[in-house]
Amino acid sequence: MISTDMAAYYAKRAATYEEIYQRPERQDELLTLQVRVQELMEGHDVLELACGTGFWTEQIAASANSVLATDINPEMIALAKSKNLPADTVSFALQDINDFQPERQFTACFLGFWWSHVGRQDQVKFIAKLREKLGKDILLVMIDNSYVEEVSTPIARTDAEGNTYQFRTLPNGERYEIMKNFPTDSGLRKKLSPITRELRILRLEYYWLLSCRIK
Repeated sequence: MISTDMAAYYAKRAATYEEIYQRPERQDELLTLQVRVQELMEGHDVLELACGTGFWTEQIAASANSVLATDINPEMIALAKSKNLPADTVSFALQDINDFQPERQFTACFLGFWWSHVGRQDQVKFIAKLREKLGKDILLVMIDNSYVEEVSTPIARTDAEGNTYQFRTLPNGERYEIMKNFPTDSGLRKKLSPITRELRILRLEYYWLLSCRIK
């Protein structure tokens, strides 16, 4: 049986999630991204959605004024808290990315490896919700995966909307089908240019980083 419960999949992967960041061939690119994230987040009050294990929370906290890191999974939040990040800068909240209601003002929003899980048909609506909740001119920074032949998990199918899916298998043998989109630079610009400004894309071999301000 193949499950499509993405939250359950990531909850069960929590303890081993950061293994992907240990791969030798990715170290140079990760360093480039860490430096860029710190530059972009400097002095900002940041809302981090889907923070996962806190890997990027730590990078944001190095230069941001404050960070509220949120995730739907208690397992992920527990791992993020275990990093002992500075309490005067970083706070955590258990929140669904689709239902969150910010209780204070933010100047930036960070999305690490989440855009690929937003259906192509829902992406404009997703940005509109961010604008509604955070306000216009908010700085949005996103990082996600590039598709690399013979390295990335193969794409299992493509639906009518053009979303792509992968089969993921946990160590215990459980199988999941996960939506994982790999947009091109032109695809990102076509989708986001009408609703953002100052859009910039850094395309690497294994990752991409996008920064913009929501109109």
